[in-house]
Amino acid sequence: MTKVFPNSSASLRSFLEKPKCPAVGEGRDPVVLTVWTKSLLFNCNGFTVFDSKGDLVFRVDNYMEGHKGEILLMDAAGKALLTIRRKRLSLGDHWLVYDGEATGNPKFSVKKPVNILNSKCLAYVSAGDSSSGNGSPTSSSWSSKQNTVYQIEGSYAQRCCAVYDANRRPVAEIKQKEAVGGVGFGVDVFRLIVQPDINSSLAMALVILLDQMFGSSRRFSA
Repeated sequence: MTKVFPNSSASLRSFLEKPKCPAVGEGRDPVVLTVWTKSLLFNCNGFTVFDSKGDLVFRVDNYMEGHKGEILLMDAAGKALLTIRRKRLSLGDHWLVYDGEATGNPKFSVKKPVNILNSKCLAYVSAGDSSSGNGSPTSSSWSSKQNTVYQIEGSYAQRCCAVYDANRRPVAEIKQKEAVGGVGFGVDVFRLIVQPDINSSLAMALVILLDQMFGSSRRFSA
């Protein structure tokens, strides 16, 4: 059976006892992560993310009843890094990203364009809680829209998309992952390449939201 990550023989307990974090910002080299759309915990939905050494770096383990519309991104030890919540009383897919488990002052707002068929953009990322009603930025003027900091383009279904900053520089990319020998993993396992210009936890939060917006099962819908 093809291995998802190199250290597959290590127990979950050993992962939790040795939390690892990508060294984003310490150098100019990108961080390459392997994203698995499964939880290490039995009978749980979620994500499991490993670094290039096979060490666990991020976890999304479960969405309990009573907390629908809320997604918690944790480090290897289970510490909350970011909380993602669906924005109430909003049209379409509109989510807010908070530090830790905070309930106020969101750091980012992520919104799916209302008319996705006429836009190459999958989602817009704005600073804070930027509500723009029905008017999403257009593909030609998004960078001038107030508070907009990132735009995501491509195809999440094909695991081929990129996050661009206001200067049209790719700061994170999702790509299909191939095992040794050319055996593909399908869409359940893929690579997330994070440049030093964006925090890796935010990049992973954007992956979670793309899965929520465009995943075949929309596993975490409210």
